[in-house]
Amino acid sequence: MTSTRADSQVVKPYTRPAWLVLALACACQFMVILDVSIVNVALPAVQRDLGFTDTGLAWVVNGYVLAFAGFMLLGGRAADLFGHRRMLVSGLALFSAASLVAGLATSAEMLVVARAAQGLGGAMLAPATLAVINTCFSEGAQRARAFGAWSASGGVGGMVGAVAGGVLTTGLSWRWVFLINVPIGALLIAMAMSSLTARPGRREALDLAGAITGTAGLAVLIYGVMQTVDHAWGSVRVLVPVVAGVLLLAIFLVVEKRFATAPMMPLRLFSNRSVSVSNAMLFLFGGIAIAMWFFTSLFMQNVLGYSALDAGLGQTPAAVMFVVVARFAAGWLPKTGVRVLMLAGCACFVAGFSWLSQAGVGSDYVASVLGPTLLVAIGIGLVFPTLMASATADVEPRDAGIVGGLANTASQVGGSVALAVFAIAAAARAASHSSDSFSPRRWPPGTNWCSALLSESPWRSPW
Repeated sequence: MTSTRADSQVVKPYTRPAWLVLALACACQFMVILDVSIVNVALPAVQRDLGFTDTGLAWVVNGYVLAFAGFMLLGGRAADLFGHRRMLVSGLALFSAASLVAGLATSAEMLVVARAAQGLGGAMLAPATLAVINTCFSEGAQRARAFGAWSASGGVGGMVGAVAGGVLTTGLSWRWVFLINVPIGALLIAMAMSSLTARPGRREALDLAGAITGTAGLAVLIYGVMQTVDHAWGSVRVLVPVVAGVLLLAIFLVVEKRFATAPMMPLRLFSNRSVSVSNAMLFLFGGIAIAMWFFTSLFMQNVLGYSALDAGLGQTPAAVMFVVVARFAAGWLPKTGVRVLMLAGCACFVAGFSWLSQAGVGSDYVASVLGPTLLVAIGIGLVFPTLMASATADVEPRDAGIVGGLANTASQVGGSVALAVFAIAAAARAASHSSDSFSPRRWPPGTNWCSALLSESPWRSPW
């Protein structure tokens, strides 16, 4: 039984004005994405203070992303079963408490555990914010605009994180990169309690077999992909977790289809063409944005000689462009439909990356970075709000959480896999242009910039 008397009652999902609910959802998404990017600039200071090894330092980022992506499906289903407000508030409380522990960490192990707890809080938050939008805003222009604002808030979080990390670390301490989340989280909890309606939980048991196999499968698969930073794809360190993750996900699908009476991820959702196609495309496009931000950051730092803060500022125009286009795309979607915006966005991707691929060591910022990244940002702004709105369209309120978790998971896992593939391709390209030493001034104009930046510094994941 999936419906109960409580479910059949019509309960208004919010008690405050709709704009305040949207602001809450956007602020939560902003904080989750902010925490992915803000820590990167602080890593050298963290390493000095807590004595991280080079390998261990990567887990300050990896621990967060692994828990965030691995538990997203479970977080989405829990939001459906236990109530969107309950999961939103619980996610905020865990995220804020883990941020406090991270900011006060006295050892490397303590910080990594706190970062994993932050990721778990984010996995509870992200699908709940999508579920809130899906249930609080009606179909059509109103919901499209809400998804545009939600997508834009993620872009702003990524943009602000690159700059705020440098400002906080330089002006105060790396600890404030985490501590800043505590007062923000407290404010958002108060907003959620006052603006969202508490809905009775559903009388369904959580699908434990599905939760264990699905969560473990995603986490192990992503862990295997992370190992490609230091090991070849054919190595045991990569193949074993990747194969194990795929097998666990296969078992998860069998459990959901044949054995679960109340599946964590009902496979009937994929009979909805919008859900299935949009999630497949979110997986494919997940790496496009990550690739642009990551490789252009490397290009500016290792080839043009920019500092980390300057590189973050250099990417700000593209981030602003994404935010603006995402807001406009939300208004265009009800009028143009999904296909027109997708085709326009793909055209911008092709043109922008073709232009970016022509960058050489002798190129300058305006012609080789600013122009192509603005074009790619237009594509991202057109595609991602459109796909998110399409992936959650025509979904019953009782499935809003799991559909939001599925969309976020598709994008996160797609980005992880795609970035690893792009890095391997770039490394192969660099191997064919190897050099004993590198300096931007020593490389002749026109040299392929992937070769230059990868020969200067071994590729490191932004995880």
